[in-house]
Amino acid sequence: MKQGRQVLRRGVLCVAVGLCLAAWQPVHAANTDGSVVGRTRPGAVVTVRDPSTGLTRSVTADSSGNYRFSYLPVGHYQLESSKDGQPVGSPVGVTVSLGNATTVNVGEKNEAVDLAGVQVTAPNVVSAIDVTSTESATNISREQLARLPVDQNVQAVALLAPGVNKGNAGFGGISFGGSSVAENSFYVNGLNVTDFYNRNGFSEAPFAFYQEFQVKTGGYSVEFGRTTGGVVNAVTRSGSNEFKAGTEMTFEPSAWQAQANNHYDSTGRYITSSEDHYSRTKMNVFASGPIIKDKLFFFAMYEARGYTPQNTNDRGTLLTTNDTDSGFWGTKIDWHINDKNLLEFMAFSDKDKNVGSVYNYDFDADTTSPKNDEVYSDTGGRNWALTYTSYLLNNLSMKLMYGKNEREAFTRAQSDFDCNPVRAVSAIPDPGVPLGCSPSTAVQKRNDERKQTRADFEWTLGEHLVRFGYDHEVDTSDFLQHYPGPGQLYYNIYTTTPGSTIENDGVVPPGYFAYVRARRNELSGNFETTNSAYYVEDNWSITPNFLLNVGLRRDAFDNKDAAGRSYIKMDNMVAPRLGFSWDLKGDGTTKVFGNLGRYYLPVANVINIKQAGGLLDQRTYYGFDGYQILERNGSPYAVPILGPQIGGVDDSQGDGTVGDLRSEVDKNMDSVYQDEAILGFQQAISDKWSWGVSGTYRKLHNAIDDMEISATRQCGGDGYIGYVMANPGSKVTVYGDTNCDGVPDGYLTVDTSKEGWAMYDAEGNYLGQRGWKKPKRSFGSLEFQIDRAWDDKWAFNASYVLSWSRGNAEGPVDSDTNFDDTGRTENFDDPYVNLNSGYLPNDHRHQFKFRGTYAISPNWQLGADLVVLSGSPITGYGVGNPYDAQVYHSYFICVSDCDDPHSENRVYQLSPRGKDRTPWTYDLGASLTYILPVTEKNYLRVKFAVYNLFNQQRTLGVDQDLQTSVGGLNSTFLQPQRFQSPRFGQLTLSLDF
Repeated sequence: MKQGRQVLRRGVLCVAVGLCLAAWQPVHAANTDGSVVGRTRPGAVVTVRDPSTGLTRSVTADSSGNYRFSYLPVGHYQLESSKDGQPVGSPVGVTVSLGNATTVNVGEKNEAVDLAGVQVTAPNVVSAIDVTSTESATNISREQLARLPVDQNVQAVALLAPGVNKGNAGFGGISFGGSSVAENSFYVNGLNVTDFYNRNGFSEAPFAFYQEFQVKTGGYSVEFGRTTGGVVNAVTRSGSNEFKAGTEMTFEPSAWQAQANNHYDSTGRYITSSEDHYSRTKMNVFASGPIIKDKLFFFAMYEARGYTPQNTNDRGTLLTTNDTDSGFWGTKIDWHINDKNLLEFMAFSDKDKNVGSVYNYDFDADTTSPKNDEVYSDTGGRNWALTYTSYLLNNLSMKLMYGKNEREAFTRAQSDFDCNPVRAVSAIPDPGVPLGCSPSTAVQKRNDERKQTRADFEWTLGEHLVRFGYDHEVDTSDFLQHYPGPGQLYYNIYTTTPGSTIENDGVVPPGYFAYVRARRNELSGNFETTNSAYYVEDNWSITPNFLLNVGLRRDAFDNKDAAGRSYIKMDNMVAPRLGFSWDLKGDGTTKVFGNLGRYYLPVANVINIKQAGGLLDQRTYYGFDGYQILERNGSPYAVPILGPQIGGVDDSQGDGTVGDLRSEVDKNMDSVYQDEAILGFQQAISDKWSWGVSGTYRKLHNAIDDMEISATRQCGGDGYIGYVMANPGSKVTVYGDTNCDGVPDGYLTVDTSKEGWAMYDAEGNYLGQRGWKKPKRSFGSLEFQIDRAWDDKWAFNASYVLSWSRGNAEGPVDSDTNFDDTGRTENFDDPYVNLNSGYLPNDHRHQFKFRGTYAISPNWQLGADLVVLSGSPITGYGVGNPYDAQVYHSYFICVSDCDDPHSENRVYQLSPRGKDRTPWTYDLGASLTYILPVTEKNYLRVKFAVYNLFNQQRTLGVDQDLQTSVGGLNSTFLQPQRFQSPRFGQLTLSLDF
């Protein structure tokens, strides 16, 4: 062990070959590059050189022997030190990885170089310990991904990190540390490519375009903001002085996919999946090299894609075959103007076009009709960033960036003029033909454009490293949306019972056991949001063994309506962050670290559009009188026959006009923010093994959501204001009726923790007011991890996370009800929707992750990745409540006198949040890789990977509606709805030449 300790000390490095894959990495580097820091003789000249590009930089160590190279492009370097023309030690190879500060101490000890305590006698060995780090992050290089069974998308990379899970809803995404899927940020070469419309998604390039990823799960620098979840940071490949070219082909034929299971209940088959499959083929080619040696370099890639998925609707009456004909292109240009000034340009296009051919389908006979529709979908866009780096002084560096991120979403169908979408719960008898003749539920066109500018600086002042900068972006959405078909209506059919009260307070007539909701939803306009931030950070080495990180970030958000007027504007949001790292023994083998921080979340553009864009959301309810069978293009389809109208037309969510926004937005609204605390310990066991444990606590403060304020202190129930974007459970200041004459005439304040909701009984008698509970979300976890570094023979990483996510609000989306309009959920529409606290949708008590690679021989490698995850909470939702006659989603179940027209006589029972759980899931991926040297530097790599090897298709989500009307039990409650994807195989062939 003594010998092992001699080779494991501060900043243990990835030397001469690759990058480390560890849960914690150094923090003192920017988001597109890395740094090299360390000590040598005072006054010595330290030089770092990239042999592949000729980039050379020299600095002079200060009076204490400290030196630093900031903003170094990711890559492999040679480092040397000299004093008075004489070498100090010997030259040594150094690997600079993304977002990391590599520590290299250069001295004269038997003419050997002390590489931060890692002797060059073990150049391939890496340790996870780094005493300069105060954040939690995982670095993954493309070389490591080549050894593991990791599917070819950024989400799969992020899921390698402890505490990161798939979202618990049909709209996908990933959850960091109990946060919702709409709270993360994604960067490529410093360009923010996060979907700012709904914040669930991002622009993405092929795997072969990336060089390295860093997944930040907590404690990250003030350089990063606008997130209360996690950060996925990626950097792309670059050219060098050596001409290179290569190709990579990926095959996922449908024959290598297991059949998905169909699912049945007492009414028959309610989910048809056995005919769902796809075939995917990708082929990319790249070339890179010098345009001018040592000065100008290029990397260029093109990827052709073939993707032909086939799927049926749940009832198995419609079949859609899709054909995607698109190609990716990307490039990176690097200009080394001189050794002090660098200019780089990155651009890529992820535009994608899909055509879906739709057929009527007879599942039992396995026959299809002639094609009766085509659906067209356009997604993606162009992205580019121009970055200038200047090493202004020996101790002062600057980085400037300007870029654009574009995302298109345009969906339409040939049937949009003729066909309304129709959906029904599975308990409604099947008409034997497809419901409606439209496979689409929306005609939607959206073009999003982000213009981003940022400036970052690093200034070394003795024992202080000061980092500061400015970040500004303008996010614009051009939007059009409506339902297809005559009248632009969407029909939903639900079961009910006669005499029950439905969600618009209408009473179901005698003899009706089902009703129809005819919904019209229309919106258009151009909407803009401006986000900006300043930050400053001091990394202070108080002693050689103790580092203190102190940072401050100031954010400002400005959301504008369709006319360009600011209507949600928040500034002076100050986010302090404090971290420390203590090298307990002074030898880099044992470390205690911690972090305290505050993080703010911006308001998504979907709020601009739906709150300030003249939304028409009109819902009319009818009795269900069965189906009418119609025909289009020779194919029959069913539409509901509308019976008597039930209740009035509900346009409370939007009447088609832009109202007085002073009455719709809290004048003094506070932003959403989260506080986080992390405390951790790490220890190197040997030169290959390390382990660590950390605890994390997160608490989300505030929510911004729409809430219906129907009463005021001044006017009681006569003071109706309407739906307001605000902080539920807090004081809300809006424009309203101050003298109770029915005319808004001034600002008033409603303390929504005590008032704001008018209560009425079934006869319409005013009962008084009540308020909302404040939104709550707290997350706590204990994380254990052990890591064995890759040494050309084998590598292993295992982690276990024990966690709890509790509260009454998941975040800006609602996974329980599949509601993904970020910041405009139903959670606070009335006080009863979020009255109950408990376990939240992204709560997974236990999470085990194992991954590793074993080299059978120099030519053959085995890889494995196993995730074992405990289930997520299940809640039985009801409607109604024991306080008034309001009928809407709630945590109350009517158990007695439910048909009594007097709501005060009904007996309700609280339905606990998260009372039950979905089952544990197990997902094992395995890969076998063959590596054939073609020349000394070129290899043919063939990797066959199988995902979900044991074809687990366990339940991920269920129907959580226990009652859909007062007292009306839902026959499909707890019915499984979402499942693990079936097993599939993937073959990847890559050749560099």
